[in-house]
Amino acid sequence: MKKKYKSKDAYAFPTLVVCAGEEDRFPYGAVTKPIFQTSTFAFENTAELIKFQKGDPDKYLYTRYGNPTLKTVEEKMAILEGGEAGLVVSSGMAAVSTIALTLVSSGEEIISTEPIYGGTYHLFKHAFSNLNIKVHFVNPEEIDKAKDWVSPKTKLFFCETPTNPNLKVADIVKFVGIAKKKKIPVVVDNTFATPYNQKPLALGADFVVHSATKYLGGHSDLVAGVIVGKKKIIDQARETMKVFGGCIDPLGAFLLLRGLKTLAIRVERHNHNAEKIASFLSKHKKVKRVFYPGLPNHSQHALAKRQMQGFGGMICFEVRGGLKSATKVMDSLKLFINATSLGGVESLASIPVLTSHYGFGQQELEKADVTPGMIRLSCGIEDADDLVEDLRRALDKV
Repeated sequence: MKKKYKSKDAYAFPTLVVCAGEEDRFPYGAVTKPIFQTSTFAFENTAELIKFQKGDPDKYLYTRYGNPTLKTVEEKMAILEGGEAGLVVSSGMAAVSTIALTLVSSGEEIISTEPIYGGTYHLFKHAFSNLNIKVHFVNPEEIDKAKDWVSPKTKLFFCETPTNPNLKVADIVKFVGIAKKKKIPVVVDNTFATPYNQKPLALGADFVVHSATKYLGGHSDLVAGVIVGKKKIIDQARETMKVFGGCIDPLGAFLLLRGLKTLAIRVERHNHNAEKIASFLSKHKKVKRVFYPGLPNHSQHALAKRQMQGFGGMICFEVRGGLKSATKVMDSLKLFINATSLGGVESLASIPVLTSHYGFGQQELEKADVTPGMIRLSCGIEDADDLVEDLRRALDKV
């Protein structure tokens, strides 16, 4: 009898990241899920092909449509997020665009929190505008204002929390409450938090998206995205993905599957290191502001504590002296690597105005509360004291 891992009450999260979605015995007794590195699949006869066309979940035709390695990731993520079904795609942006274009058509509208990841902002602000899809933005600290934009054309509420880069926290329950009154689906970008720290579906959201490139993969060696939610819509999203071609390859899915197995222990360390580093930065005389919801003096600490299990490994801080000082700190770091992205085992640092928010106009930066002196940290799993000392030495150069 196969062991099932679908009851959220049966096993704890650290057990689920290892076991969930991997109940089948593998060829030759392999412990690790094999990589089905094939573009196409053979059928023994025409009857088998017809079974596939009629929806047999155990039949495969072409990897862009589905693959056993991809399916394992999808089942694991659905269980970890508490959703009915999952879809793994080629990137985080593919996840956002795929679910959005599944739910919204030309002439319709989206309400989104802002700030959001720069790529998502450009998608919503410019690419969707060209498709005659209008997006209204609301400050996550003023969620109630979303009511002002609701109309018969509104087909999606989109929320990123915590936000990139300055870690604002959106009240998911309040956002969901506004949307549900009009039966509008809610999508939450859970990339910064991970399902270990935050469960948007349990708070009422309909769908969760991830840039799996980040914490889920965890080793800075893959690009992937994930969507989790209601099966009926996920099935429709799969059709959208097929048409737009945002599929992931089997090797990428295998690397993601490998990364997920250590998610719990990695995120615990990310949380620990970030809390210690944020505390250090908050007391440093050369630091003007620290953005980290785990700090007791953070304006949204109570909200973050209410809807999150941990506060994550991301920190943003503003150095006194603007871009010149921020550049000096960046160029003086030894352990923190000057690189974009986040969520890997190694610690990374970047200047948002030169990376995620490069090319933003002054008004857009002010609206997003992003300044030239900001540095974003992705705290890895190294020793926390070593990371603090690295920052101390770099700040001493200013």
